[in-house]
Amino acid sequence: MAEAQKISALVTGGQATAGPPLGPALGPMGINITEVIKEINEKTKDFDGMKVPITVSVDPDTKKWDIEVGIPSAAALVLKEAGIQKGSGTSGTDWVGDVGIDAILKVAKTKLDLSYASSIKSVAKEIIGTCLCLGIKIEGKTPKELTAEINEGKWDEKFK
Repeated sequence: MAEAQKISALVTGGQATAGPPLGPALGPMGINITEVIKEINEKTKDFDGMKVPITVSVDPDTKKWDIEVGIPSAAALVLKEAGIQKGSGTSGTDWVGDVGIDAILKVAKTKLDLSYASSIKSVAKEIIGTCLCLGIKIEGKTPKELTAEINEGKWDEKFK
């Protein structure tokens, strides 16, 4: 049996097309590109408008294919929670959004399996660090203020 050929790409959730990067890469493999694109869009529709990493594996003998969907970056997830398209160009001075602690927890839970951090609290701190880079406040506070409060145990109830 020949080894599966893999194609990895970043697609916009729910909006993949047969154009580049996927179409030209899948074309020579002799599979139904329309079906593959349809399944990619079905599997990524929850990440609407976000860049999502995907991998398509194709068995060259049987032409069977499989799609693995990765998780968007923490930044993309935070921007979605904040309801904005892009972060601040001057992080730390210009604040372009504000999310609640529950949004941070939601993103942290999404990323927990991929993180090297051992607890949801640690992952939440990583996400809060991402908020600093993007210029997004949490609960109306700067990421540094919120991290200090987490370290003091003020938000422990949320991390159970």
